[in-house]
Amino acid sequence: MTSKLEQLEAAVNAVVGERIVSLKNALGELTIVVSPAEYLGVMRDLRDRTETAFEQLIDLCGMDYSSYGDDVWEGQRFAVVSHLLSVKNNWRLRVRVFAADDDMPVVASLVDVWPAANWYEREAFDLYGILFDGHNDLRRILTDYGFIGHPFRKDFPVSGYVEMKYDDVQKRVVYQPVTIEPRENTPRVIREENYGVK
Repeated sequence: MTSKLEQLEAAVNAVVGERIVSLKNALGELTIVVSPAEYLGVMRDLRDRTETAFEQLIDLCGMDYSSYGDDVWEGQRFAVVSHLLSVKNNWRLRVRVFAADDDMPVVASLVDVWPAANWYEREAFDLYGILFDGHNDLRRILTDYGFIGHPFRKDFPVSGYVEMKYDDVQKRVVYQPVTIEPRENTPRVIREENYGVK
């Protein structure tokens, strides 16, 4: 008897086939990686083919792999990760695609496949700087329109580049360089023998 996860893996292999760069079955979840050139076609097939029938995009997010875990990351820096749901089959699938160019990360937009991708893609653009080819309204969604940079990139400074404040003289909000002094917090170490013991 095959498990539900094995059935999903067989169905995904039947639909996507050779277009899968890698497939990982871990912790009760299935993750596939596809190339940016095949991404849009794969996602359409996963939605339209009866073997998989992923009717819903339940999440889409950007990722910055410039540093990952304890090791140095080998490979492309930016990825888009999508989570799909098939109500018909009661399946979930994670699909990851890495942008081909780290300096100008671009992947295809899924707005025409699942309209729910609209704000998710805007968020990934705003926070990571990932561009979505074919998105008709790609603009910032969480940060201010005058914001410089993409705050979820791992090389973005924690304090940012500019701060805004209300200027009483000009009677408006103004931007200025960050005035926060960088400091290093050293945690206090408690060395009592019976600490926490009742």
